[in-house]
Amino acid sequence: MNTVKPSDSALVVIDHGSRRAEANELLEDVARRVGSRGRYLCVEAAHMELAEPTLAMAVDRCVVAGARRIVVVPYFFAMGRHMTRDIPALVEECQARHPDVTFDLAQPLGLDDRLIEILLDRAAEAEGE
Repeated sequence: MNTVKPSDSALVVIDHGSRRAEANELLEDVARRVGSRGRYLCVEAAHMELAEPTLAMAVDRCVVAGARRIVVVPYFFAMGRHMTRDIPALVEECQARHPDVTFDLAQPLGLDDRLIEILLDRAAEAEGE
């Protein structure tokens, strides 16, 4: 495992959000695991709607921790409405609240051979292999 010394960059992983606590806790686990790699000063989970923390709340936590750059990574697969309209608008609102912080919006998870391998692994598990 290659860990990089934390810089002044933070990462926020954002999903849709759910009324089901278990679904929201999954993203918290993802954020904890990413944070344990030590690459970012701060790693937070955020939800677009239906649950907290919101993106604004997660960004505020990162700023309080000293972040000067925040990378927002959508926990989505495709460039749907949330990726083309909703999340960019939320990031713009955060930028307006924190003009001295640089914001970068990453692409969704998308089509990646690593995800294909996971899909095939899950299928094999279901088949009892």
